[in-house]
Amino acid sequence: MSKPLIGVSTYLEPSASWGVWNLPAALLPAGYHRLVQRAGGLAAMLPPDEDPAAAARIVSRLDGLVISGGPDVEPVRYGAEVDPRTGPPARERDAWELALIDAALASGTPLLGICRGHQLLNVFLGGTLVQHLDGHAGRPGVFDHHEVKPVPDTLLAEILPDPLSVPTFHHQAVARLGEGLVPSAYSADDGTVEAVELPDVEGFVLGVQWHPEAGDDVRIMRALVEAAGG
Repeated sequence: MSKPLIGVSTYLEPSASWGVWNLPAALLPAGYHRLVQRAGGLAAMLPPDEDPAAAARIVSRLDGLVISGGPDVEPVRYGAEVDPRTGPPARERDAWELALIDAALASGTPLLGICRGHQLLNVFLGGTLVQHLDGHAGRPGVFDHHEVKPVPDTLLAEILPDPLSVPTFHHQAVARLGEGLVPSAYSADDGTVEAVELPDVEGFVLGVQWHPEAGDDVRIMRALVEAAGG
């Protein structure tokens, strides 16, 4: 049996360094493709395309889609004023990843949003975000850990039935839920929504606030790969 092809959205950076080079680059922390591979899938990087209409053509060739973590979603996307603590906009990523989400939902392609991807799924469906909260990140460049509690009788609880400690690094979170989304995990510390899903659609649609690619637990990615035909 062939392995499912899982596309993962990427960063787009104006300057990145390796060897003797310093150039614009599409990049992705290696934890993402390694997690896809460990879960039984084939990983493909999906850098932003200047033509968002390309998203549907790309998604049609995939078996599953991951919207990765990264910079803050621009508040204009959910009708909010910019909080001073919100980071600079990543407009190319916002447009591209929203188009990917649209294409995945329209086609029934299994979809997993991670951190920013979880937040962007909520925004796509009309939800809003908390622009700043404390206690969900370690020092710069270091993941923190905290406990999340899955909600019984959800897709997430089928995958992760018990409370667990997860790698986390974020300062924004879901505020008002998007249309059709239900919360499927909460922070044990402060009740922050830690996972969302779409129970009334066929297929696999899940967003998690934490970073499974930064840990050893493959269950969430394995569930996506299995939903994609693995």
